[in-house]
Amino acid sequence: MALVIALDQITKYLIRANLNLGDRIQIIGDWFRITYVQNTGTAFSMFAGNKLVTLVLTSVLIIGCLIIIIKEARNGSKALALCLTAVISGGIANMIDRFMLGFVTDMISVGSFAVFNVADIAVTCGCFAAMILVLLEYRKEDK
Repeated sequence: MALVIALDQITKYLIRANLNLGDRIQIIGDWFRITYVQNTGTAFSMFAGNKLVTLVLTSVLIIGCLIIIIKEARNGSKALALCLTAVISGGIANMIDRFMLGFVTDMISVGSFAVFNVADIAVTCGCFAAMILVLLEYRKEDK
C-alpha cells in the first residue's frame, strides 16, 4: 500500500513542481503524453466540483467498504485481498490530493483516453484483476 501511495504522490509532486497547468510533453508523438491536469471530480471527471460527493462517496465510503470486504475475506483468497489493497491504495492516494489540494493531479495521457495518474492505474488494475479472480472462482464453483 505504501509503495503505491508514495509512487503516486511523488509523481504528482514532480508534475506540479515542474509543469504549469495544461502543459504537455510528448513522449511518443501525440499518442503518449505527459499532460498536467487538475481533476475536481471522480473517474472521467464525473461530479466535477462537488466536493461532498468526491470526498465522502468516492473516497471514504468506497475505501471503508473495501476494507470491510478484505477483513471478511481474510481466510479466503490472498490474491483477491492484494487486488482490493491496490484499489484501496489508489483511492487513498487520490483522497490525499482531494483533501490537501481540492483536486486530483492527473498527468498520463494515452491516445484520446482520459488523463490519469498512478493511483488510477492501481485502482483500475486492482478492480480488473479482482473481477477476473471472482469470475474464475464462480466458474470453479459451478463445476
